[in-house]
Amino acid sequence: MALPGAEQGGEGRWRGERSSFVPPRDFCASRAGYDAARWSGYFLGSAFLPALPGSWYLLRPHLLPQEQLSYEERACEGGRFAVVEVVGKPFDEASKEGVLKLLKYVGGTNNKGVGMGMTAPVSMTAFPAEDGSLQQKVKVSLRIPSQFQANPPCPSDESIKIEERQGMTVYSTQFGGYAKETDYVIYAAKLKSALGSEAAYRKDFYFCNGYDPPMKPHGRRNEVWFVKE
Repeated sequence: MALPGAEQGGEGRWRGERSSFVPPRDFCASRAGYDAARWSGYFLGSAFLPALPGSWYLLRPHLLPQEQLSYEERACEGGRFAVVEVVGKPFDEASKEGVLKLLKYVGGTNNKGVGMGMTAPVSMTAFPAEDGSLQQKVKVSLRIPSQFQANPPCPSDESIKIEERQGMTVYSTQFGGYAKETDYVIYAAKLKSALGSEAAYRKDFYFCNGYDPPMKPHGRRNEVWFVKE
């Protein structure tokens, strides 16, 4: 049975199986990107338009005993994304470099000189090594706001590419604080353990996601996504 309001779909709405699970406020609020929208104003000092990340829906919550990790199975909408790939640098340094480039792009450093606003989350594609650590290769991506999806402005920075991404289903787990490489690696390992051997998902990469601007000290939200096969 669908959750109330699921038949309408749309941005920032949920759909899935009925459950006693109550999503955190910032998960099911009508503007999932309201906090992350502050990124561009903070870094660029200009006006910005809060934008939504596209449709994403809860399919099934997995609530495990307290000592174990809880995770969700979620469907995420595809679309056009601005992407920067940084190689040869540690994850944290590469992520920061990529994020700043994307913030400048959505803030107006593009062929139209238009400030587009932010979507959430900012995603870092991480490529794990055999020992679970992360390779020095990161792809930082940000979904183009909905009103610019059909015809995104061209980035002035040639290292930024506009890519089309298909919709996907992910296994997702959430944690707080200011996330660094070690945090993502730890929660990726926990998610892998919680999923066990029966779940089928991509092993060659996973997504590290941040939803909050740096000046938000409390109630921060980070997620690790494994892409379901």
